Amino acid sequence: MILKDRKEAGEKLAEKLKDFKNTRAIVYALPRGGVVLGDIIAEKLGLPLDLVITRKIGHQFDPEYAIGAVAEDGHKFCNEKEEREADPKWLAEEFKKEQKEARRRRTVYLNNRPLLPPKGKIAIIVDDGIATGLTMRLAIQEIKHEQPERIIVAIPIVPLLSATDIKKEADELITLEIDKNYLGAVGAYYTHFPQVEDEEVIKIMSKYLK
Repeated sequence: MILKDRKEAGEKLAEKLKDFKNTRAIVYALPRGGVVLGDIIAEKLGLPLDLVITRKIGHQFDPEYAIGAVAEDGHKFCNEKEEREADPKWLAEEFKKEQKEARRRRTVYLNNRPLLPPKGKIAIIVDDGIATGLTMRLAIQEIKHEQPERIIVAIPIVPLLSATDIKKEADELITLEIDKNYLGAVGAYYTHFPQVEDEEVIKIMSKYLK
């Protein structure tokens, strides 16, 4: 499946999530790309939108390949084999740098508003795509710490291996397609896939800060 853009992806996922319309669910998007989908889903379902901010740690010699992820609070999730093989000093610096960026994003995007508490509610975690799944799996852990009633993960297209992992860690995976032959990059599944900049996220989230 090839999608036109993030807007189409958001609309198709919103249709699959229609049972949650006007419920006590909260949509949590991963910035930046996931925020575009999260906005569409939240708007169509009459739900609040927040961000769960996790940052990829790219391989020292291949930055596009994720070997770990870090959250605002310093919680980490790693590919254990890659972690063992990485230079410890370099890895520690990467975790520190990306945690700082995660914190910056909450300041810039949300004026430091704390996470909308998902305790006892349904948390719908949204992103525009997934490869290794490490940032999403850490996002699941971050929300799980807050004791939601259920965690639903919504991603347009998911590689088979990542889908298997997510289904073990979340209560439900909502997707348009599970791909057995992953194309290697999220952008390969979109005709139009521009970088989402800070300004667009700030504009979207300003609607939910009022």
